[in-house]
This record gives sequence, structure tokens and C-alpha cells, in this order.
Amino acid sequence: MDISLENKTVFVTGAAGFIGAFLSEELLRSFEGIHVVGIDSMNDYYDVKLKEYRLAKLEKLAKEREQAGCRLSFIRGNLAEKPLINRIFADYKPAVVVNLAAQAGVRYSIQNPDVYIESNLIGFYNILEACRHSYDGGAKGVEHLVYASSSSVYGSNKKVPYSTDDKVDNPISLYAATKKSDELLAHAYAKLYDIPSTGLRFFTVYGPAGRPDMAYYGFTDKLRAGQTIKIFNYGNCKRDFTYIDDIGEGVIRIMQRSPDRSTGEDGLPVPPYKLYNIGNSHPENLLDFVTILQEELVSAGVLPEDYDFEGHKELVPMQPGDVPVTYADTEPLERDFGFRPSTPLREGLRRFVHWYKEYYGL
Repeated sequence: MDISLENKTVFVTGAAGFIGAFLSEELLRSFEGIHVVGIDSMNDYYDVKLKEYRLAKLEKLAKEREQAGCRLSFIRGNLAEKPLINRIFADYKPAVVVNLAAQAGVRYSIQNPDVYIESNLIGFYNILEACRHSYDGGAKGVEHLVYASSSSVYGSNKKVPYSTDDKVDNPISLYAATKKSDELLAHAYAKLYDIPSTGLRFFTVYGPAGRPDMAYYGFTDKLRAGQTIKIFNYGNCKRDFTYIDDIGEGVIRIMQRSPDRSTGEDGLPVPPYKLYNIGNSHPENLLDFVTILQEELVSAGVLPEDYDFEGHKELVPMQPGDVPVTYADTEPLERDFGFRPSTPLREGLRRFVHWYKEYYGL
């Protein structure tokens, strides 16, 4: 079903996060009369100043778009607080919900499992319950629930490119297990309560104002500090790097078309449920990625031309929870939405490096 986002209320969780802030900006910029309701716990998994920076940009844009009838309502809070989520749904009655809030990071999940259960499972359950009850009393309720999954669900699948038709029952990290669980929960709720739901498996998202725990950002920080960067699996890794602009465009296209509701032969709803990969569909070797990043750091003047990169690189074994390759099959996304991420890695890293230089005043 086609959904117009103009003059609609959209609830974005993780609105001060990397993808959430970018998406919220694009929504305010692109649609007249839209009301973006955002929530974020503003936790300290990484530097809160970066989240505050994103939020300040978002609030500035909302003020600029007031004449177009656009609004932003931001709530600092935790998805695991069920009364808070229920109150947000009661007060704002969102037409579209985009659940991007999650505790991210594969390696962090090995040491800190509690936060993943709280955010990724309990938090998402609260969103599903609120969507379910949005139809109470015959109300129109939520027209489309879009939620973030991850390429991590594919684990160590040998078959590439990764397809949403592949069996993914063997996660190799708790993070991946929580994301697969979210997909199963969403499917059950789609079946039981006829909630139109679309899950998105994101592939290695990067770009300006991204997460500092991601390789491209962490490598830049370490090289600037004269520290050694560790390249896992001795450089024999490939990643399907996906630029943030492509992710944003893909999410917005998908938000505007929900899976159709229908009734099966048993008289019960056929689950209005879809699942898509959003990736660049062009895996890059990790050593090539590091080379491009180094070249762009020198070109932008973040690092000097005579920087000893070889002396600051260490090839190390694979870490627990990591996989050797990620590679998205995006054919269903192209077929259903006429869209395929396409930003070249060098162009995306160049934009990140220029943002990094400006953000840190270099």
C-alpha cells in the first residue's frame, strides 16, 4: 500500500543515532507538514557529544522548516520503559514507526550482553506492543512499521551474495541473535495483529557523523594519534560498505510502501511482512579500504604526506563474532523500489574525511 508522508506523524527511535538523525533530517527536508517524533536514550556507548551534535543539527533544521508545517518533538528516554512508549503512542498517534534504536556492535555484545537484551529485545517488544494496541477501538493505527535488522544475521554463511531467502539460524554473536529475534517477533506480530512490517538488513553503514566504533572512524582516530591500527583476519576480509545517503534514500522509499494486508484461506491475516537487504552489493577488501582511507586523509590534510602508514598497521587474526565477508543481494530492493545503493567507497570516505576535519577543527 502506498503511504504519503506529507502531514503525517512519524516516530523514529534512535533519533540522535547515526542513521536515525540522518533519516529524521531527510524527512523534515523532504515532506511538507511532517511531524517527526524522535526518541533516544543518549547513552554513552560512544561520545555523547557526537549525539548532541546530530541532535542540534536536527533541531536547527526543524526550526528552518517550520514555515512548511514541519515539526520535531524529541524525547530523551529508553525503549525498555514500556509506560513511556505507550504514552508516546497515545499522545502522538504515529502513522509510521521506524525503529532504529538498538545497542550496536558485535564485539561489545560479547562483554556486555545485558544492554543488548534490554534495547534490542525488550525495547523492540515494547514497540510491537504499542503498534498492536494502536488499532484498539477501531483506530486506523500504525500504517507501517519499518525496523532495522543487520547483515550480522547471516553469520558465517558461505553462499554469497547474501539473500533474504537464505537460512540464518546460526548466529555467531549475541548482537546477531537479537536482530534475528527481532525479525521473528515482527513476523509473529504481523501475522497475529495484521501490522504491516518491513525489516531492513543494513550492511556496514558509514559516512559523516557516523559511529566512532566503526572501523573507518576508529582507524582515523588512531592514525591521527600515532597509534597502530589492527586489521583483522590478516586483511582477508571483505565488507559491503554502504554510504549513509544510500541508506536514507532506501529507508524513505520503503517507508512509503507497506506490505499489503490480505486474508488467507484460513480466514486469518496473511502476514503483511517484508525483509530487504540494503547494501552496496560491491564488497571491498579491507586492505583496499584502508589504502583509500589513507589517501583521502592525506589529500584532505588530516595527515601529512610523509605519514608512515606501514609502521602503524598490524595484521592480526579474526576476532570472535566477526565474519570474513559481507555481500548483499539487493535484487528484491531493485525490483520492488527501483533503487540500489551506488555511492563509490572513495567518494563516501572522502565526504567522511572532510566532515571529520571540520568537526574536529583540523
